[in-house]
Amino acid sequence: MTARLLDLTRLISRAGQGPMTGVDRVEFAYLSHLLTLPAPLFGLVATGFGQSVLDRAGVAALRRRIAGNDDWGSADLIARLSRRKGPMRRRAESDVRRLSLATVSARGLGRLLQRVLPVGFAYLNTGHANLSEAAFAAVAWAEGRVMVLVHDTIPLDFPQFTRPGQSGIFAGKLQRVGARADLVIFNSAASKRDAERYFAGWGRVPPSVVAHLGMGMATLARPPGAGEIAAALPPGLDPDRPWFLCVGTIEPRKNHALLLDIWADLAATLPAALVPQLVILGGRGWMNREVFRRLDALPADSPVRELNGADDRMLAALLSGSAGLLFPSHAEGFGLPPLEAAACGIPVLCNDLPVIREVLGEYPVYAAVADRYLWTRTIMLLADGKRAGTGNGRRGTQPALPTWENHFNLVLSLT
Repeated sequence: MTARLLDLTRLISRAGQGPMTGVDRVEFAYLSHLLTLPAPLFGLVATGFGQSVLDRAGVAALRRRIAGNDDWGSADLIARLSRRKGPMRRRAESDVRRLSLATVSARGLGRLLQRVLPVGFAYLNTGHANLSEAAFAAVAWAEGRVMVLVHDTIPLDFPQFTRPGQSGIFAGKLQRVGARADLVIFNSAASKRDAERYFAGWGRVPPSVVAHLGMGMATLARPPGAGEIAAALPPGLDPDRPWFLCVGTIEPRKNHALLLDIWADLAATLPAALVPQLVILGGRGWMNREVFRRLDALPADSPVRELNGADDRMLAALLSGSAGLLFPSHAEGFGLPPLEAAACGIPVLCNDLPVIREVLGEYPVYAAVADRYLWTRTIMLLADGKRAGTGNGRRGTQPALPTWENHFNLVLSLT
């Protein structure tokens, strides 16, 4: 059986930063699945103080902490020197060191991997973190194979939506993947097309496979009933008025500004009782000061609500009881929320993105984000349909949805 070395750097770096993002969920899905398999499993975590390698027991202990089943331990002396990091991350990195077989410098990683892993092991990096020359060189030196999941090329294609300097950093990561990877895993054919344009320009297009991601919420395997929905709704949300859900980090790429504009127009032109509710679910991101200002200025009786920290149970309830999912994102590598809405049989109104058509076909209603009138008209039609109980506004039949089982069957057969 092939031994696998799973990079957990991203999940550890996210400790204490709120609910998992889409990329976090993917890394966590790999962590959870690989622990169910009999093949030898190891973990790798990069911190500012070196690279830590963990055995299966250490990896399992990290999973319990990441899932919230066990508490993180106290910060060690090394972590207490990392004043720029949050307290939870300092505790998480301390546990990594305590649970690891060893923590070494980047230069010593190859020798450590050679000592503890068998020849031919597969290094799996699914979180866009620790994509360093040192890590790749160490894996190659220990006669392992490098396998990287590339989620998207948004920092290169849409630099206006990224933090200053991030496009250059990401370009370096992707160049190293192109030069070093033995296999690139793409979450969609759209992501593959985008990335291979860059790989070709840099001189090497590595072998690859397209494997759609599965749903992020196990709770959607059995959508909640009416009583469960009512019990899980957040305080202040009127269960008798239609609501729409927008899920995702509040950053410019996700285009929450369009929805705030639409709801401002509705509030100015309709009686308050006829304005549907909008639930914006996600943590606050970056470079979005104006949207944050508008959210902070919302009055207590606003039909727009901002929620951060909802668990899967609340998310499933909000989706299942909603009039629809709104997804006005400018760009996506995959886009899990529309998939999760489709799994609930809930209408999806979204920007016309190639990856959404690839995965969901004609199930959603597509509308260009420049067409505010069409967005507003469709939202009101869906709200009226929810009130009347007359259909859900889908244009197409529910597609066959990708699953984690299919994803792992394909990807792990190649490791």
